[in-house]
Amino acid sequence: MEQIQRLYPIGIQTFSEIRTKRYLYIDKTAYVYHMTHSASKYMFLTRPRRFGKSLLVSTLHSYFEGKKELFENLAIEKLEKEWTAYPVLHFDMSTAKHADRNQLVSELERKLLGYEKIYGRGEGDIEINQRLQGLIERAYTQTGQQVIVLIDEYDAPLLDVVHEEKNMPVLRNVMRNFYSPLKACDPYLRYVFLTGITKFSQLSIFSELNNIENISMDEPYAAICGITEEELLTQMSGDLNRMAERMKTSRDEVIALLKDNYDGYHFTWPSPDIYNPFSLLTAMAKGKIGSYWFGSGTPTYLIEMLNKFHVKPQQIGGRKVLAESFDAPTERMTDINPLLYQSGYVTIKNQDSFTGLYTLDIPNKEVRIGLMKSLLSGYLNQYTAEGFTTVALLFKAITEERIDDALRLLQTFLSTIPQCDNTDYEGHYQSLLYTIFSLLGMYVDVEVRTPDGRVDMVMRTPSILYVIELKLNKTADIAMQQIDLKNYPERFALCGLPIVKVAINFDSKRHTLEDWIIS
Repeated sequence: MEQIQRLYPIGIQTFSEIRTKRYLYIDKTAYVYHMTHSASKYMFLTRPRRFGKSLLVSTLHSYFEGKKELFENLAIEKLEKEWTAYPVLHFDMSTAKHADRNQLVSELERKLLGYEKIYGRGEGDIEINQRLQGLIERAYTQTGQQVIVLIDEYDAPLLDVVHEEKNMPVLRNVMRNFYSPLKACDPYLRYVFLTGITKFSQLSIFSELNNIENISMDEPYAAICGITEEELLTQMSGDLNRMAERMKTSRDEVIALLKDNYDGYHFTWPSPDIYNPFSLLTAMAKGKIGSYWFGSGTPTYLIEMLNKFHVKPQQIGGRKVLAESFDAPTERMTDINPLLYQSGYVTIKNQDSFTGLYTLDIPNKEVRIGLMKSLLSGYLNQYTAEGFTTVALLFKAITEERIDDALRLLQTFLSTIPQCDNTDYEGHYQSLLYTIFSLLGMYVDVEVRTPDGRVDMVMRTPSILYVIELKLNKTADIAMQQIDLKNYPERFALCGLPIVKVAINFDSKRHTLEDWIIS
């Protein structure tokens, strides 16, 4: 009988703890069996942070140690007949973040030492690659079984320096040296699995290991991490009912809210809809919708790379690209696509079978709002807190269809912000408004094509569609004349909502709205 108080494994990544303490576990063990009985014994998987990679590695660890009792009533129980216990070398590289070369080598030596206490250390094993090779050979000899090597977050030591030309090659060479014995140890290895957030080129990290299979975009493994809609509706059916009771709403409304905020990920195409597991389980545990994934930290390297590639907020989503443009080695990036995709800030939304082009876009409301909050600070400097308060008041005004009050509020607030760099062109204000309106949770698009030109911005609320034209150091009259001359509203006549025309003129000296017309 299902317990009344459900235990959710928030931040718990150890399979044995989840199973023995009866936390909720979404059954992924069928994937574990099939991946460990495929033609390849070297596999690599990328997924965004907090998407269940570490739990998957821990599940593999328990499986290869033959702990059959932990898998009772799970899918693999009917698939596996032997339950052979293998020696497992499990390395979690997340402890090697923010390290220089010496610190990284020291951390790797510490990890090796733990297993050398079990299997011993060879007299000639000095360097980290020699010690890893010796460990694998001795584990094989002493147990009579081939060895399992599991490497979680293989790229953690490199992520914070991915944008640094000086430190990146140094740390990359350390990791390449550490991983180098894996090919030479092939006769002693049963299975090797590596996970990470990003994809570094095989040449730079695994120069010797040329037979590793990247399953990150393979359709059979599309749902290996995360929670699918089917899993939500079946394995978490009772949880949905309890959340509806706590929120004093209907089950259908809860499903709609969860889908809007946490669903929308696809790591190949076609693919089932996949929810962010960290956010979904946290929402269930707390009984309310919140920004949990972003609340757990926005990587600094993301903001730095957005700045490096001069990516505006409105340019993050809605990209049409080939797979080579986003499923690409991170250290060879010529644009932001690989980092945005592999980090989970954009995901696959569609693919054109004729051209092969994938459509990448922001997955859901949680990511869009969290991302825009992070980017807003770039416009507001130390006034970010006041900016979020203004956004809340803007949301109330626009929801109540008081667009004039909203623009007046925005005018007053922006006039108090000191001058930022590069504010003397129209695109700066377009980016600023896009970021702010996105934070409202509204649908916003820029440079929308019409038969007679492009609308600067379109914002859709549940009840109104706003067609917005922006000018800088001109007049709102000129902006409205362009809307009327180009007949922009005609493009949206079939949207089913009343259309409101908004013409805004900015003053680059005062750095705020000069005047506006609403029609």
